[in-house]
Amino acid sequence: MSSHTGKFDEYGGQYVPEALMPAIEELEDAYERYVLDNEDGFMDEFRQRLADFGGRPTPLQRADRLSERYDAEVYLKREDLLHGGAHKLNNALGQVLLAKYMGKDRIIAETGAGQHGTATAMACAHLGMPCEVYMGRRDINRQRPNVFRMRLNGAEVTPVTVGRGTLKEAISETMRDWAENVEDTHYVIGSVVGPHPFPAMVRDFQRVISEEAREQTREKAGRLPDSVLTCAGGGSNTMGLFAEFVDDESVDLYAVEAGGSSLEVDEAEGVAPNSATLSTGTEGILHGSRTRILQDGDGQIMESHSVSAGLDYAGVGPELAALVDRDRVTAVNVGDDGALAGFHRLSQLEGIIPALESAHALGYVEDHHEELGEVILVNVSGRGDKDLETVLEETHDRDIEGAPDMDTFESTGGF
Repeated sequence: MSSHTGKFDEYGGQYVPEALMPAIEELEDAYERYVLDNEDGFMDEFRQRLADFGGRPTPLQRADRLSERYDAEVYLKREDLLHGGAHKLNNALGQVLLAKYMGKDRIIAETGAGQHGTATAMACAHLGMPCEVYMGRRDINRQRPNVFRMRLNGAEVTPVTVGRGTLKEAISETMRDWAENVEDTHYVIGSVVGPHPFPAMVRDFQRVISEEAREQTREKAGRLPDSVLTCAGGGSNTMGLFAEFVDDESVDLYAVEAGGSSLEVDEAEGVAPNSATLSTGTEGILHGSRTRILQDGDGQIMESHSVSAGLDYAGVGPELAALVDRDRVTAVNVGDDGALAGFHRLSQLEGIIPALESAHALGYVEDHHEELGEVILVNVSGRGDKDLETVLEETHDRDIEGAPDMDTFESTGGF
């Protein structure tokens, strides 16, 4: 696979309107000069800002009670402790800084769960750049705290009302803006998706996760992990965690997708009640890249679903799709109920409230720990503050293992 050409086996590429090609070519040149070749000390400044502003390195924690439960050594990479509460700052800070080196005057971004939008807004405030974030109306309604956080940091949040009003539509609207304002605007894509060089560039900004985790596991466990697991939507935290482990053949890599309410697909209605693109998707083109996508028999993008807004996307990064095809990464999935149970379990056993996205990986460990070896590494890609309203609503209507008594909570004025 090659990231320099923008191709990962048959995936990747640059499928964009002609109006965007000058901006893509300019960005490709900047990626090679500043990120790959460290021209003008760009990567040195990026790493220093990640430390001083972001709080890196993030710790690797042995989860004592989970380890006892599973009779294994379970380690948590605590990306939830990065400034802003998720791994998203790694990429957002890198791209906003790159835009300054390129002489851009304006930043735009899309967001689903709101963590990427929040990270971009923080990075723009830190570096003195104006910021506009496109967010689907449905996601705005279920992620209100993050909308407020973006606005607190000075960003303009623009609702997207077309379609279902989720991440797919937000990305489409942001690309339209970029096509109209390429001369002074940089689009900070939030995941390893989109046309080259975005998939490779975002991976390289997120690679710091696995650089740290690989050495931290060696120090704490005395060796590399048997299994590495993380949630997979578009794939930025996934590729960030996997990047330094790909060449370690003894380490099994698991991308845990959102199984939603079912893996059954209603092609007639154009609806997939899941976001398990790696598990159920087929090859196609979405948002400027050839990859795996959820599409019907006519090639129309289907509506995806996940209880977690950040995994509710009908595509996936092209490099991750290629790694699954090559059997280097195993694509698995956990449904909404399993993710909610994982959310409550980690909260009660370890005192860590994870993002619903991260809870999918924790749900998979619960059901499959006997297959994962003696040393298990899980990425807690974000904290769960943003999901509390969703968890309250969803848990109240379901029988979730380990959840507190919702009726008692309601009767005592908790709602």
